[in-house]
Amino acid sequence: MTTQTRPQNSILHQPKAVWAVAFACVIAFMGIGLVDPILPAIADSLNATQTQTSLLFTSYLLITGFAMLFTSWLSTRIGARKTLLFGLALIVVFALAAGLSQNVESVIGFRAGWGLGNALFISTALATIVGAASGGASSAIILYEAALGLGIAIGPLLGGLLGSISWRGPFFGTSVLMAVGFIAIATLMKKDAERPTPTPISAPFKALTKPALAVLAVAALFYNIGFFILLAYTPFPLGLDAMGLGLTFFGWGLAVAVTSVWVAPLLTRRMPRTRVLWVVLLLLAVDLVLAGVFVSNTAGLIACVVAGGALLGVMNTVLTESVMAATDLPRPVASSAYSAVRFIGGAVAPPVASLIAVAFTAATPFYVAAGSVVVASLVVIVGHRAIAHVDHESEDELEEAQAITAGE
Repeated sequence: MTTQTRPQNSILHQPKAVWAVAFACVIAFMGIGLVDPILPAIADSLNATQTQTSLLFTSYLLITGFAMLFTSWLSTRIGARKTLLFGLALIVVFALAAGLSQNVESVIGFRAGWGLGNALFISTALATIVGAASGGASSAIILYEAALGLGIAIGPLLGGLLGSISWRGPFFGTSVLMAVGFIAIATLMKKDAERPTPTPISAPFKALTKPALAVLAVAALFYNIGFFILLAYTPFPLGLDAMGLGLTFFGWGLAVAVTSVWVAPLLTRRMPRTRVLWVVLLLLAVDLVLAGVFVSNTAGLIACVVAGGALLGVMNTVLTESVMAATDLPRPVASSAYSAVRFIGGAVAPPVASLIAVAFTAATPFYVAAGSVVVASLVVIVGHRAIAHVDHESEDELEEAQAITAGE
């Protein structure tokens, strides 16, 4: 920000309602990596297998993806404020219930409810901040991206800190913080002035019949297999305690945040989006192969995790920007259709990785992840004719922020 910018345009000069939503955004985005540091502790405390514990990601992602198909339909009927509060309330209840659980099956089920709440909240938060912020959309988007990056980076660290006390700590902490966010939004945010035009419930399903969107969704499905094997399986071969895992994935989250917000836009200004996609996918495949090579070397595997985070940040943003530019459909519709498909890959990957590790070696899941990412790059290359036009579409700041959100 330059010295000529007027004080009223500063991101620090915002209505209280905007700060309330931004605070809740930080907590919501923490949920992405919060569970990582406590996966081994949950397995030990609840006498669960590695595969059972990995289902904490599966239930969360599966329900999040499914819910994404219906969030725009719901929010255009009940309004943004009610959708935000409904989502926050679900997270409060299900995070608390997960922390009180006595067996891993209950935690898996309650994580599914958490995923539903997160889908409702995150899908509505950006539009809410932009609509209520002072200083124009630019200031609002900077604030939103700061909340996103802060949440992604802090989530694993907070999970490690609270998880070093008890595996239940991160769940209770999330419940309390989200309850504070709920109260803040309920008291500080005014009722919606007007509601957008209702979205048909069939819109996301019809969207997937568009060739460009279908190609990108399939690529995202295979990419997300690699993404979530790295995220959900790696805590087990690392063999660190909760704090060690928290610090490792703090580095991962920081890399994701930095590259998604700053590096990805720099690359797409210099190269076509489709080229960025397949190049970064191949680099990610190399990183995953190296993770398999260094599976017994803690320092080497940590380096692969952090480097992978940097590549994932670029991919998340550029892939979803491409989705936003792929069709003339309303952006919430395109995003929800694409997210639903890609989350299938994320949901399947963690338990499959654990089963593969048991059947073969600890390194094998990383090689499978690398192969899946290579498939994603081939889908982008072979399907280039259908998606070539995304290289020529420009994104404004609001669209870029929407892309970063959907990508995470």
